[in-house]
Amino acid sequence: MPDTMIAAAFHGVVKRFGDVRAVDGLDLTIPAGQTVALLGPNGAGKSTTINMLLGLFPPDDGTVTLYGTGVAEAVRAGRVGAMLQEAKLPAHARVGELVDFVRAIYPDPLPRADVLATARLTDLAGRPADRLSGGQAQRVRFALALAGGPDLLVLDEPTAALDVEARREFWSAMHAYAGRGHTVLFSTHYLEEADDNADRIVVIGGGRLRADGTPEQIKRTVAGRTVAIDLDGRGAAGLDTLPGVVAVTVRGDRAWLRSTDADATVTALVHDRGLAGLEVTGADLEEAFLALTEKEGTPA
Repeated sequence: MPDTMIAAAFHGVVKRFGDVRAVDGLDLTIPAGQTVALLGPNGAGKSTTINMLLGLFPPDDGTVTLYGTGVAEAVRAGRVGAMLQEAKLPAHARVGELVDFVRAIYPDPLPRADVLATARLTDLAGRPADRLSGGQAQRVRFALALAGGPDLLVLDEPTAALDVEARREFWSAMHAYAGRGHTVLFSTHYLEEADDNADRIVVIGGGRLRADGTPEQIKRTVAGRTVAIDLDGRGAAGLDTLPGVVAVTVRGDRAWLRSTDADATVTALVHDRGLAGLEVTGADLEEAFLALTEKEGTPA
């Protein structure tokens, strides 16, 4: 793939803090135009990876490039916008003033009206920052990240502490920007957000790449399926002895059977209980994430 088609590339990247390797030989390529979720447990190396991508930390070994050039060059050219976890807004500055200030830093910024519309802030342009709700303030941070019209938008835990409605509004705004062909890389602890909003998921643990693929591909890394049935007042006795069943969870009058052989489990249920309320599903992203990251010493 030509360098111009690659938004970001890590080649053998290592970052040490004392005796700790926060990132340990990371190889990762992000094509232009993708929306990528970066997942990992606390201490996995996510924030360090993002900081190197933004030029805030230099790698100790290996290289990080953006659009085929060095990170510093890409940042100076305004090709990268970032929304980090810790970013406070000046209390008395108005939303429109903040957007104009950041736009002035970049060589080819987005029009003011486009920035406000994408972040759904048009009606709030005249409001002071200290009169914004948590969700509105987060949308302002998003607006500031995209004000320069960056090709690559980096979002570090962008919906932390937001309520459900504010998260929904944020992702709607993000999709509007990504839909124009921009590249988006975001980290999150909300696995459902990664499942719903990413074209691709990258899982790291212990500073190493554990898995890389679409949400469906990541979920398929976990063997087995879940078979759910209605108990119809018969209780759960004996369900754990059915073929393939490795775990049983009961809530109310419904049971969920984790099975390594769903066909055998369902066949046994037909003979033993019938199929009232039968539902067979694969692993969700949380199960896959836990399976991929529970052993910190071994890459998947």
